[in-house]
Amino acid sequence: MNKKLLIIPLIALFGVQGCKNKSKSNNEETTDSAAVKLVSPEFNADSAYLYTKAQVDFGPRIPGTPAHQKCADYLVARLKSFGASVEVKGEKTKTYDGKTFQLKNIEASFNPEKKERILVTAHWDARPFSDQDTDPSNHNKPFDAANDGASGVAVILEMARQIQKTQPNVGVDFILWDLEDYGKANDETPDEVTWCLGSQYWSKNAIAKGYKARYGINLDMVGGGNAQFTQDEISRQSAPDVVNNVWAIGNEIGFGSYFVNLPSGKLVDDHFWMNKAGVPSIDIIHYNDNSGFYINWHTQLDNLANIDRNTLKATGQTVLETIFREK
Repeated sequence: MNKKLLIIPLIALFGVQGCKNKSKSNNEETTDSAAVKLVSPEFNADSAYLYTKAQVDFGPRIPGTPAHQKCADYLVARLKSFGASVEVKGEKTKTYDGKTFQLKNIEASFNPEKKERILVTAHWDARPFSDQDTDPSNHNKPFDAANDGASGVAVILEMARQIQKTQPNVGVDFILWDLEDYGKANDETPDEVTWCLGSQYWSKNAIAKGYKARYGINLDMVGGGNAQFTQDEISRQSAPDVVNNVWAIGNEIGFGSYFVNLPSGKLVDDHFWMNKAGVPSIDIIHYNDNSGFYINWHTQLDNLANIDRNTLKATGQTVLETIFREK
């Protein structure tokens, strides 16, 4: 994902609050969560961590590689084992460098008969090169993509496992996007169309089929240490009520150091295309206008050693609680 900022960053004074928001210790998280009566099932961070590891163990999930295919098979099997109705959808898709791949979006639905639905998404592919690495000799090397990809998918898998056991009042759709992170660096097109190919494909088809959901939540880089999820401009403009609700719940149940009440710039991520399809959607993403993206973004250090269970917990429990409060 390029997620290039398209507006001038907000003034630096917002960084004062950002510096005060640090990841909490395990004990602090436990105390905060225990003090709040949750209506959602308990999100198991250890389980989510193992789902992250399972993806990383295949190797970089670069489109067209055996690791990509093996991981796709694994994700489909896992979601089916949780009782979801699962389909793989896509078409032959050309990337900015002239290569063609079979796009594989993985769509899973719980209680498809329910009219009122919530959509939760994340991308499962890995970027083919670590072009943000501080060492230029690494720029053409693949990387594990533990946070930028696998963490959001892992949170979804654990949510699906919990939803199998305890049903919310609404139907839930999960989509794992493919070919999200195979974009051109410094993409100058207005909507950065070389990125997010999976959600672009879905958006066109969702419009044609009349897909409806109350709202959508995209998860991106939700497993790194000291994560800060700010409120990006597209989310605030397209789904302000959803932003306010999710961040309020995150703060209420003890994860205010993650769900910080700070605005940030315009980030073109999968939620942009979800909004284009008529689903009011937000992005939960590790980003701050002052410090930028997750520190190991698109580098060799985006690996399992830098995945934090506390961040997985904060993300998963907040999104689960949001869904389970729906009437």
